[in-house]
Amino acid sequence: MAAKLGQLLIAANLVTEAQLKEALNLQKKEGGRLGSKLIKLGYLTEDKLVSFLSKQYGVPSINLADYEIDPSVIKLIPAEMAKKYLIIPVARVGATLTVAMADPSNIFAIDDIKFMTGYNVDVVVASESSILEAISKYYSGKGALVESRQSTSSQIVQTKDFTIEDLEEEEEDFDAPEPTVDIDEFDKLVGTALDNIETVEEKDDEEIIREVEAPIVKLVNGILINAIKEGASDIHIEPYEKVLRVRYRIDGVLYDRMNLPVKIKNALTSRVKIMSKLDIAERRLPQDGRIKLKLGKRREIDFRVSTLPCLFGEKTVLRILDKSNLQVDMTKLGFEEDQLKDFMEAIEKPYGMVLVTGPTGSGKTTTLYSALNHLNKPGINIMTAEDPVEYNFHGINQVQVKEEIGLTFASALRSFLRQDPDIIMVGEIRDFETAEIAVKAALTGHLVLSTLHTNDAPSTITRLLNMGIEPFLVSSSVILILAQRLARRICTNCKTEEKLSEQALLKLGYTEDELKTVKCFKGKGCPVCNNSGYKGRVALYEVMPVKDELKELILEGASAQELKKAAIRLGMKTLRRSGLNKVKEGVTSIEEVLRVTFGD
Repeated sequence: MAAKLGQLLIAANLVTEAQLKEALNLQKKEGGRLGSKLIKLGYLTEDKLVSFLSKQYGVPSINLADYEIDPSVIKLIPAEMAKKYLIIPVARVGATLTVAMADPSNIFAIDDIKFMTGYNVDVVVASESSILEAISKYYSGKGALVESRQSTSSQIVQTKDFTIEDLEEEEEDFDAPEPTVDIDEFDKLVGTALDNIETVEEKDDEEIIREVEAPIVKLVNGILINAIKEGASDIHIEPYEKVLRVRYRIDGVLYDRMNLPVKIKNALTSRVKIMSKLDIAERRLPQDGRIKLKLGKRREIDFRVSTLPCLFGEKTVLRILDKSNLQVDMTKLGFEEDQLKDFMEAIEKPYGMVLVTGPTGSGKTTTLYSALNHLNKPGINIMTAEDPVEYNFHGINQVQVKEEIGLTFASALRSFLRQDPDIIMVGEIRDFETAEIAVKAALTGHLVLSTLHTNDAPSTITRLLNMGIEPFLVSSSVILILAQRLARRICTNCKTEEKLSEQALLKLGYTEDELKTVKCFKGKGCPVCNNSGYKGRVALYEVMPVKDELKELILEGASAQELKKAAIRLGMKTLRRSGLNKVKEGVTSIEEVLRVTFGD
């Protein structure tokens, strides 16, 4: 906040760079607010600062000396909160409370007031000295006490713990975004948790109230929104002995984002649990839930939440499911021209099985959703069994698998066959039963799409045979297998050429003819890519149509290696070759290709 205010004051020609630097140094030594340090040094008057803040944030300014504040209004905000945020309640009209603030940009304070009082908040700006005088006058130095919201108790508790200023002392880099999140539903859930406080075992009232205070609400919202802004796919909240670490997975790699005080671990986890409708009293067992956030009026983002008890507390992982970022245009996923042609031909056939393989997080679901989006037409009945359903699509009948009640992939598949489907998508073939039903569906006039966890396309055949599926059924049903990986794209803002020796390029898999034209690139690192050198990801594909020669080899019981040699001879590009082609195109780096693929 300080740096931002300083830059704004410089832009308004109210202070110079040198004056700001001196004030910041004084602030580091003494603490306090930047504005008060500039005033103390004589570089700015209180009147000028108040006038500037009023214009900058579009709020009225007032002189508190001209006001006599009603004691009933003062009681709405505890003394401790008034001192901490440098605020004073001025008036209440209906459901709106007017509050004078020294820093009208402090959204943490505004949110805290809304949460504690239940009123809408109108902000006016006043000088720091006048607010301190008013606090001294109206509160007479009394401690800050707040009445519990518990309907069955009038217990008074201190609310000192877990303020956002404490958090900022530990993590200076945390910069909360603008409050664009629709959190009305979440605040209702918090209220419900407090109203039912007696049902929560092994905790006292004070602990529960602390766990859902407004600063924690705002902190969690900030963690979620910043992750979305940075394009993260997952958020990891990890408690250790002396610190609570927050990491974001961006383009497949985890980056540290915050180190928070370990004392707030239970409060933060409880807030996430309340948002995802989990049991905040259960800390011994893993739990799974879901959060839906609204950003603005149209954008909705889901978070898949998992909590797991660890040595120093519960680790929480949130998978971000942002439909606006879902790429369902197959021409933009990373397919080469001949690969896309083979894949399109396979999914447009009336029956047969198309399998997408790769490790967790390799983009299999995106590829399948892209295929389904292409096939989704009014005259087609598409049914999917998923665990979990990550994105919902209009026109596709999606079933959430729930193994604990007997709704498995196999049982869902059996039911699908009685629902007159044209196309079936099975989230994953995990066992013989699911594989057998999927194969039979593919042989009886249905197009079946599914995934398996194998390293490459040819070894998928071996996996099906090892599951117990007869070779003649595999060769008759499977029409195409696609293996994939995700490689990070080089940041276009800091892309630079990388020189490699011819010997190294030959060893990687390039031919001598290619050495004349191949150019390798890498990213130097810049603010656009968070100094990683990469921004975004591209898929590497290995597409293996099951042609007649391969069918014969399957029937003969050929090994995965023999199948691979035959497929390459028939034109299949391996994952490594696909990666090398992306390097030639300047899309990714040699380092990335080596990270995500094996040598041929």
